[in-house]
Amino acid sequence: MLVLALDTATPAVTAGVVELTPDQPPRLLAQRVTVNAKAHGELLTPHLQEAMAEAGHRLSELDAIVVGSGPGPFTGLRVGLATAAALGQALNRPVYPVPTPDAIALDAHTGTPLLVATDARRKEVYWAAYDAAGRRTDGPHVDRPADVPPKLTTVTQAAGEGARIYADVLNLPVVDATYPSPASLVAAAAEELLSGARPAALTPLYLRRPDAVEPASRKRVTR
Repeated sequence: MLVLALDTATPAVTAGVVELTPDQPPRLLAQRVTVNAKAHGELLTPHLQEAMAEAGHRLSELDAIVVGSGPGPFTGLRVGLATAAALGQALNRPVYPVPTPDAIALDAHTGTPLLVATDARRKEVYWAAYDAAGRRTDGPHVDRPADVPPKLTTVTQAAGEGARIYADVLNLPVVDATYPSPASLVAAAAEELLSGARPAALTPLYLRRPDAVEPASRKRVTR
């Protein structure tokens, strides 16, 4: 299978083309990754076009699309999901959402219980816990870093940008897996992809309400 992998749930703008075959790890053909939290909208489409060109394939040759579903900030996360949904509809290809921490956990491949924490801004982290096989056992949640350790049991290492930023608070060794790779995004959805399962709904994992809200009533402009 030829799969396009996208993720905009972290500051990394990620696009890659991955080949997936039964009984083999996903094979990365090409990727473009730029760490810029303010450029998801500008960079994602050029990135995926460049990755497709480098891989020597056309969009029409894709069998499926995989996209990180967060958790992540509203603006960035919407870019990835909207782009994946539009491509899926235009190409008539299935689009599989993958929780972004699941991909980071597979990139870490520590073989030990793991915490994945990404930066949620507002001095908070999005986090999820995984067993030694990389299976999620808790989360994802959003919390202040200091509130996370009491909720963990057997976790011995951490990964993700949030784990690096708040290493002194989480008090766990941080492994070198900061953002999700295209190959790990595809690996997280490999069973569904290969079986041809119906994709889950493209529901973003925001975990909290947006800052912007509609005013409850109009402000008076006269006295």
